[in-house]
Amino acid sequence: MITTADGWPATGARSITAHTRAVAEAVAAQATSRTDGGERVRTETLPLAAAAGRVLAADVTANRDLPGFDNSQMDGFAVCAADTPATLPLAPMIPAGHWPDPLPEGHAAPIMTGAPVPAGADAIIPIEDTDAASFDAAVRAGQITMPEVSAGTFVRPAGSDARTGDLLLAAGTRLTVPGLGTIAALGQTDVSVHAQPRAVIYTGGDEVTAPGTEPLPPGALYDANLTMLAAWLDRNGVAVVTSRLISDTVADFAAVLEADVAAHAPDLIITSGGISAGRYEVIRQALEGCADFGSVTMQPGGPQGLGTHTSGAVIICFPGNPVSTWVSAEMFLRPALAAAYRCTSAHRWQPAALTEDVTPLARREQIRRGTWHTDETGNTTATTFSGTSSHLLAGAAQATALIRIPAGDEVVPAGSTVQILPLEEAHGE
Repeated sequence: MITTADGWPATGARSITAHTRAVAEAVAAQATSRTDGGERVRTETLPLAAAAGRVLAADVTANRDLPGFDNSQMDGFAVCAADTPATLPLAPMIPAGHWPDPLPEGHAAPIMTGAPVPAGADAIIPIEDTDAASFDAAVRAGQITMPEVSAGTFVRPAGSDARTGDLLLAAGTRLTVPGLGTIAALGQTDVSVHAQPRAVIYTGGDEVTAPGTEPLPPGALYDANLTMLAAWLDRNGVAVVTSRLISDTVADFAAVLEADVAAHAPDLIITSGGISAGRYEVIRQALEGCADFGSVTMQPGGPQGLGTHTSGAVIICFPGNPVSTWVSAEMFLRPALAAAYRCTSAHRWQPAALTEDVTPLARREQIRRGTWHTDETGNTTATTFSGTSSHLLAGAAQATALIRIPAGDEVVPAGSTVQILPLEEAHGE
């Protein structure tokens, strides 16, 4: 059975802060145990297009200067700055992708954005700063009148982005779109990344039926949690190696779990439901030897479980109501994954003013669902949904933010500042 610095209180509940820390410590310990000299053991090579959000397994060092040559930042005319201001005859046009001849002394060369700056030129004058209505007009005239310009104007020097040998992206960096573009700019087509942490998911109970089952048996409901957890884990950089609905039979669940651990060697064992105080709490009963269970001062998501399987996999148990499962993953698992694996982004809580009065719970912090808005002056407001029950999944689907309402005995008045977490899903990030 695991212990933490805070432990589950003998009576009462653990704070959100304490449980967040406990989950983070457990996931960090597991992640560290799967390393060799500080480096992740499992790596894989992926095409760049498939590597967004993945974590680099090795440093990326510039194998060439970026850019590799001086090039034009504008559509305009390449000149020697010392020749300006003047009316100059034109040299041949320089399109992008073609290496030019040196610029004849006292001439200007029409040049396109990205084209190499010819030897003898040290500045670019945009066409709109000259007397030419168009490049065709300038070519017909055979000359161009331009103002004075300084050397280096609108020239992108070779190596101005990176020099050969520069460290561009350190191992452990989470790959962004610009990061992938940087690697592509070096001529690479693939990249070595850490393998994703692996998870198995279990949810269910005798009353839960897989979506698609027809007809729905009396007293049954379709499972939403496997879908939610699998999608949430995938979005946050975790590979789901198997997911299962389980029955209310302790021996069956225990056997399935051991078989899955042996077959898949997961890093995380994620469960939903079966951990409260009911008679048929199959997950709690099956895992009592390797996980601790208790309550957190949070609504939804009060019941929680945490432990370590004999294989080293972290066991993280969420309550079974759909909104409780989702909120628990956001509150506890996401910061742990961000810290230990860097496979997802850390929380970005921010202040916002409530648009209306909110009645809190006396002894539990509420994680309310709602919407947020920032006006043209930069003021951010948040509006909570009226329903707080953890079964209100359709309502949660409309939320654009989680809103923290501190515990208390008095109404939190409109205009009060609270912390909100904008939901990435709501903004397509």
